[in-house]
Amino acid sequence: MATSSDDMKLTFRKFRDGDHEQRDWQSAIFEGDHSHKCPVYVHRTPPCQGSCPAGEDIRGWLQIVRGIEKPTADMSWQEYAFRRATDANPFPSVMGRVCPAPCESGCNRNEVEDFVGINSVEQFIGDTALTEGYRYDLPPALSGKRVAIIGGGPGGMSAAYHLRRKGHASTIFDDHEELGGMMMYGIPEYRVPRPMLRGEMDRILSLGDIEVRLNTRVGKDVSVEAIEKEFDAVVWAVGCQTGRNLPVPGGDAPNCIAGVRFLSAFNTGRLKVLPTDKIVCVGGGDTSIDVVSVARRLGKIEADNPVDNPEDAIHGYVAHDSATAAVRTGADVTLTSLFTKEKMTATEHEVQDALREGVKILDGVIPIEVVLNDKGRAIGLKMAQCQFEGNAPKPVEGTEFVLEANLIITAIGQGGDLTGLEFMDNGRGFIDSDKFYQVPGKSGHFVIGDIIRPHLLTTAIGHGRIAADSIDYFLHQQEPIKRPRVDVHHFNLLNKLQETGLEPEAYSGEQLRGTSDARFAVHNFEDRSAQEIISHEKLFKGHFPYVARNLREEHGPSADEVIGHFEERMRSLTEEKAVEEAKRCMSCGMCFECDNCVIYCPQTAVFRVNKKQSATGRYVDTDYNKCIGCHICAEVCPTGYIDMAMGD
Repeated sequence: MATSSDDMKLTFRKFRDGDHEQRDWQSAIFEGDHSHKCPVYVHRTPPCQGSCPAGEDIRGWLQIVRGIEKPTADMSWQEYAFRRATDANPFPSVMGRVCPAPCESGCNRNEVEDFVGINSVEQFIGDTALTEGYRYDLPPALSGKRVAIIGGGPGGMSAAYHLRRKGHASTIFDDHEELGGMMMYGIPEYRVPRPMLRGEMDRILSLGDIEVRLNTRVGKDVSVEAIEKEFDAVVWAVGCQTGRNLPVPGGDAPNCIAGVRFLSAFNTGRLKVLPTDKIVCVGGGDTSIDVVSVARRLGKIEADNPVDNPEDAIHGYVAHDSATAAVRTGADVTLTSLFTKEKMTATEHEVQDALREGVKILDGVIPIEVVLNDKGRAIGLKMAQCQFEGNAPKPVEGTEFVLEANLIITAIGQGGDLTGLEFMDNGRGFIDSDKFYQVPGKSGHFVIGDIIRPHLLTTAIGHGRIAADSIDYFLHQQEPIKRPRVDVHHFNLLNKLQETGLEPEAYSGEQLRGTSDARFAVHNFEDRSAQEIISHEKLFKGHFPYVARNLREEHGPSADEVIGHFEERMRSLTEEKAVEEAKRCMSCGMCFECDNCVIYCPQTAVFRVNKKQSATGRYVDTDYNKCIGCHICAEVCPTGYIDMAMGD
């Protein structure tokens, strides 16, 4: 229950200061405005789903966790939530940990007090599924078509998953020793526990008829011509595994390396400790945070070998054994960013974790030059204060200073490695795509993920889902259909009615004046979810009291504890806390059975549907013989599910 001090934080008001008009309350309640408009129940997409690159039905699985939408009798709500979540994204455990959560930024609950912890509930769903051993339903029979997927990262694995669920077999080609792409080789294990990642990938492979060919690079170990001859379609999901050099004089020094190389060396076990004590990372995004956090955990060798250059371990020329690695102290790690901390693209809590772990962050600065010694090696990075002229960053004259550095790591963007695949290169190191993720001018070739434009892991997962649709049309020799404006998974009322045994009866074709009593129609319901995202202005936010977010338990190390600390930083919510957090969802655009419309209808026109006929989205109905169009039900609907739209 909200306290009085909490209530003071809420500012929802019906009237402004100074309003004093006396109203005839009897006519306002009992007469209404006589608009002759009666309630229509309108399903819209909430902004969390609209901003999810993977296209998840977020509101749907939150409704299941909180107990509003019920599973069938033979299934637990935990498994039902898992199935709803993985309709779009087969990696709930991983993405619940590492996705920067644009869904939470878009959450309408931000207009009340704080966003719903969508990531934390998703992690609970994913972890529970792995613990309980939930599997996918048996996929449909094979179509006889086979698709080559070049790259086994999040996009490639997503494409294989969605293609198999459509009846198509696939073969994944990857030039690493394991699948996973950037999830495996780019993100450290304390953020993505490898048992969780491997568990979710194994669950995809368990669908069957997904072959894997590792340590195989297309364009080198196998030709594109051989791929085209063997397969009916090709998906390019090669990702961006090369980093950009620092675009300043001296930026090509041997000890200036890319962040993706650094993280790959760490995640493959080549890099166990740093033979240097002064590290500067240029960035500001999530990759740069991973770099500096890893560097703080590794520490430096106290008595280093002067013949070891810091980049040699990263490039794989030197291996440090665990005995040597044990004798180490904290390295001096600095992150620089063009932008101020509040404008850095890295996830805010990751930035705060890095600061707590002893990383120094210099924000609002720009590199000017790498300072070299007489051997051509970097010994420092010349910086200046940064100002923007339009979108172009410029150094402020007279503010120059030098950071000492034995190792400079750049995390300022990534590019593709299309060696042997030059015919796919659009001239910028990427592959072009149309809106259906087809490669223009190359029939049967599709492309997804960072190689189109570097973005989020969850974006690549969403690409895999949409590309699977396009490939399905191609394999059936059909033109792909226009994608919906809001291109995500949506709640489907007809599917829900069918699942609960309430599907409409067959329609015989006769013409009737009205259908409100007919069983062949779902009346006074409109589905606008593929066209509209509901904003907070349509909600009755005054319904929601102040409820603090349920936070996951974090046990990140301090600066004194960070060396060698590779335990997972963020523990999953308990079941109780996951349910509590899901209950904070305002169910934007879908009824969540609060009874406001029933309670406040002065004409008793709005009533609950008989329990035997009730389903999610069909909880209330309207007696149009009683309704006078007073609008009260729409005014007090917290979720914006009611429009006054039926009638003259």
